[in-house]
Amino acid sequence: MTAPMRNPKDSMKSTWRLWDKSEWNMGHWLLEVLNVHHLNLGEDVPVHQKTDKVPYAPEMQFHRWVLMHAFIPLVIHQLYINFFGRPHGLLVFIFYSLALEFNAVHEVRVLRRVGHKIGFFDGDKHARDGVPDVGVGKTVQTVLSVIIFRPMFTVFLAYRGDEAPASIRWGWLIFETGMYAVVLDFWYYMFHRASHETEHLWKFHRTHHLTKHPNPLLTAYADKVQEFIDVIGTPVITYGTMKLMGFPMGFYEWWVCQQYIVFTEVLGHSGLRMLATAVNPWTSLLRLCDMELVIEDHDLHHRKGWKNSHNYGKQTRVWDRLFKTWIPRIEGYADNIDYVNTAEIPLW
Repeated sequence: MTAPMRNPKDSMKSTWRLWDKSEWNMGHWLLEVLNVHHLNLGEDVPVHQKTDKVPYAPEMQFHRWVLMHAFIPLVIHQLYINFFGRPHGLLVFIFYSLALEFNAVHEVRVLRRVGHKIGFFDGDKHARDGVPDVGVGKTVQTVLSVIIFRPMFTVFLAYRGDEAPASIRWGWLIFETGMYAVVLDFWYYMFHRASHETEHLWKFHRTHHLTKHPNPLLTAYADKVQEFIDVIGTPVITYGTMKLMGFPMGFYEWWVCQQYIVFTEVLGHSGLRMLATAVNPWTSLLRLCDMELVIEDHDLHHRKGWKNSHNYGKQTRVWDRLFKTWIPRIEGYADNIDYVNTAEIPLW
């Protein structure tokens, strides 16, 4: 019996960086100019066996990373108000879109350096997937959607011209950022699991699963329906849920919450071979309950297909543990962690 022909649009072949640059279009050049490749061509990547110890990545460095990159734009915004007055909402949207772009691009570049130093999960079997030749345009589109539409809806729903960054409700912030990750993960878990268990929804999710070994640029690589749900749907539903629960969710607090989320989304698709937690202020509590998510958890999810998948959470393992949809780690299990030779994520 003849096997069905693969749809050419499903190809994950990635050779375009080796093409003559006269063959590139604007999408190729944008990725090149931003320098957001997951690896440097011609530079070695360490390859480890499954039984090699996995370095531990201390959690506090991730908090420093997220909070510094979250608060620099807030400080700039406050200084602008002090010297020039309240900015128009359109200017606020543009500024935070650029800030989100800068932070994401910088994170991808930093993670690339770390990858060349420590390698990736499942590296003895398969290299990381690159941006596919047939998917450069889709990749650029999804990246632009994140940096445009997330800040747009944040400004539209939460920005108040009479509130400055100095008005942040500090007493609420640690509760909001922790709860935001858990609530967002609930809504994401429900859609994500349903996408794997129903044929009707799988057709919208299957594109994201073309990559079995993703890289940060493929974080939002998906069909338009899932792209809408990931970029706009779940954040907005989570915002509404948090408001109904009584959380203030001011614009600036929501910005900080989303910086934690975006950092984790990019890190979680990096495949970096280290024990790194999806960080939020509640991580220590989640770890006590064995509900913290690490890079390998989502990496294992991508290696599965339609109805045989697990690890549906993307920020925590709360819902996977409660609904018993988690699977054991292959490389980053407790007895295989190196707590001496730790992995570091540079700030710059």
